[in-house]
Amino acid sequence: MDKSRGLTGVSGRNQDRRPCIGYLVNQYPKISHTFIRTEIAALEALGERVVRFSIRPTPDKLLDPEDQSEQQRTKVLVSAGSFTMLAILRAARRPAGLARAAVLAVRIGFKSERGLARHLAYLAEACILREWAEESGVQHIHAHFGTNSAAVAMLCNALGGPSYSFTVHGPEEFDKPGLISLATKIRHAAFVAGVSDFGRAQLWRYTAAPEWDKINVVRCGVDPRFLQDSQSAVPDHPRLVCAGRLCEQKGQLVLLKAASELKASGVRFELVLVGDGILRQTLEAEIDNLNLRDCVRITGWQTPEQVREHIENSRAMVLPSFAEGLPVVLMEALALHRPVISTYVAGIPELVVPGETGWLVPAGAISPLANAMKEVLNCPPGRLTEMGGAGYRRVAAQHDARKNARQLQELIRNSCRN
Repeated sequence: MDKSRGLTGVSGRNQDRRPCIGYLVNQYPKISHTFIRTEIAALEALGERVVRFSIRPTPDKLLDPEDQSEQQRTKVLVSAGSFTMLAILRAARRPAGLARAAVLAVRIGFKSERGLARHLAYLAEACILREWAEESGVQHIHAHFGTNSAAVAMLCNALGGPSYSFTVHGPEEFDKPGLISLATKIRHAAFVAGVSDFGRAQLWRYTAAPEWDKINVVRCGVDPRFLQDSQSAVPDHPRLVCAGRLCEQKGQLVLLKAASELKASGVRFELVLVGDGILRQTLEAEIDNLNLRDCVRITGWQTPEQVREHIENSRAMVLPSFAEGLPVVLMEALALHRPVISTYVAGIPELVVPGETGWLVPAGAISPLANAMKEVLNCPPGRLTEMGGAGYRRVAAQHDARKNARQLQELIRNSCRN
């Protein structure tokens, strides 16, 4: 493929005016959304021009220079100010499209948990998006998550804007498919991506069988830097790491109870919780309540390089989630040749094979989790190295961002041809 050409293979005089892909996310960039940044970079490496759109500004304090760079390149819809009314007035010049989009906004707004007023705001945002997409030469919009970003992309399309698609990660979309009108968004989309076989099966539940072909598995990819196969030795010290947002669904409270059980059995260990979030204060209090301060610590937000260092300095990654899509951090840990302990939830068993790349336990099961942690701590480093190598090969086969971007690129190109 000629990497100087974009979606249709047609290059204009000004490279910045080439036909391009628009990426739409509710808040971008975010600390927890580096996989989106990786996907965009992989598409750009294939020669595509990608314009970033965020509905709202990110609330995160961005520590990563790459995230900071992405923030400078991202157009934020709600910051449009007086341009919002101009965009709505311009949309009114196409009354059929505006009426079509308004009816759609009202229809999905009445049955949503966010109400009609919020969906009329989505319509205004869609008017802005349509204007900016046209100015930028966007031929197709790809949204991440099936919530409000997919709604705005759908309304933009109804206004006469580009075709759209979206990636569904879960678990939020699967928790309330009716309230977010997931079936309607799928019906109007050019295609929809699930990040696992499990995710695709859930999407099939809300799609008529004749339309199942538009549901694809496009797995999240890890940054190619994780796949350089630069293996570090498994350390001798008994350290485990849990990296991720500190929130209920990641299971860190369950992990602390398992750690307490492990400590009571006389096992020596260190557990590092890498990340921050709404549950941090609760977790800190529970660490004190369970008398774990001597063996458990929370780092707060870390840069990707620091997260990588924590993983490499551990014997294994532990993520006892009970609501997930397919966590990228598990892919990253396996790519770094570290086995993982996780749960039989959503797409996780498609990545973590018990006895081969790690351990799986029932979600919320404290004693099985403690037993798995004990097995890791007692496991010879050579065996952990073997499991880490098997994990690396599995990630390289399924989650190479470069391979997955080519799949997504072809889906988008096909949408633009139709």
